[in-house]
Amino acid sequence: MKHIIRKIFRSPLFLVGFGIFMLMLSMILIYPLINPGNPLQSIGLGNFAGPGTYVSLYDSVSSQRSVLRLPEADSNRIASLLSQEDRVKMAYWLDVTGKDIEGLNIHDTEALLSAWKTHYDGKERPAGMTKADRNFYERLNKRLVAASNAPALSLSETDPQSGETVEKGSIGKDDYVNISAVANVKTLPLGTDNFGRDVLKELVSAAGTSLVIGLIAGTVATLIGLWLGLLAGYLGGWVDDVIMFFTNIFTVIPGFVLLILISYSIGQDQRGATTVAVVIGLTSWVWTARSVRSQVISLRNRDHVNLSKLSGHSVLRIIWRDILPYILSYVIMAFILQVSSGILAEAQLSLLGLGPKTTEVPTLGLMMNWAMLYSAHLNGSWWAYFPVILVIALISFSLNLMNTGLDQVFNPQLRS
Repeated sequence: MKHIIRKIFRSPLFLVGFGIFMLMLSMILIYPLINPGNPLQSIGLGNFAGPGTYVSLYDSVSSQRSVLRLPEADSNRIASLLSQEDRVKMAYWLDVTGKDIEGLNIHDTEALLSAWKTHYDGKERPAGMTKADRNFYERLNKRLVAASNAPALSLSETDPQSGETVEKGSIGKDDYVNISAVANVKTLPLGTDNFGRDVLKELVSAAGTSLVIGLIAGTVATLIGLWLGLLAGYLGGWVDDVIMFFTNIFTVIPGFVLLILISYSIGQDQRGATTVAVVIGLTSWVWTARSVRSQVISLRNRDHVNLSKLSGHSVLRIIWRDILPYILSYVIMAFILQVSSGILAEAQLSLLGLGPKTTEVPTLGLMMNWAMLYSAHLNGSWWAYFPVILVIALISFSLNLMNTGLDQVFNPQLRS
């Protein structure tokens, strides 16, 4: 056993896959300890808040301020106000009015603003430009001038007794607050989803749930396929015919279509994560059974098996002691593939709205379904779906690498 384990962990492919898988498993186990709480709890009222650190404006106003005169502050402030469309339209105005903008880079904020301040004149009437377009440029210019001047903002509050608005102070463009002095700060590495929930916390929980679904589905499918394959391959005769008859029926009917029909018939309220996992396992055992059967047929007439028969050992004992150990490595590899297939099957079901009910636990498939329903892929909210795709790909990739590494160790034809 030690020799086999040593050979397994000398396989580069297995080590890479095992390393990726353990890294993700560690994240699933450790992150909830760092950031506890219900992953389905909404912390935001808006949809798809972007990744970043969020500071309470209310608390930052009352925090101790410092005056910092940063030379790039004005440029950064203006650059944040200019969208890509604004930059293109500014360059367009300079071009149609005959200004020399050769070599002008619209992403260079300082150069673009310098050209704009030098050449823009609201009184000009470029040929072919509508009044609506000229009004747009007027508003854009006013925004740029206001951002450049950056007047102080007045702070006021309502007097509870008189009801009058009383000025309490002002905020200048050079006032800064140390983030550590603000009472309420929240870092969201992956922002929030369409329900205002922390995507990273939700993603970690969903990865754990999907992995459990894959393990349950893989266990069910492997056990069913293993015992049917063992009995069909060893006993042969009418037992083999009956088992292969049902196996061929399941082979003819597409497994995913059968999975959809069963999931739909169960109903949303009864579809928990465990139920979905068992259904996936019950519809994905076929190829394991056929593969195990072919392996057993090649073993059932070996000398050690015939010796056990002559010794009067029972069928179950022969299967358990004389056949199963010889195909155990193959069964483990089949189990790894079944786990990967189970995770992908759950994601496919959830994308169709046939996954686990949405009020209990998140899954990777459910997160993809929510992102698709609320058009995250159309409004540029990549953090709501791309990390989910990446996690699904990494889990499947790591499991398949581990399977390939095991195959190189145990398959004589692949050994170098």
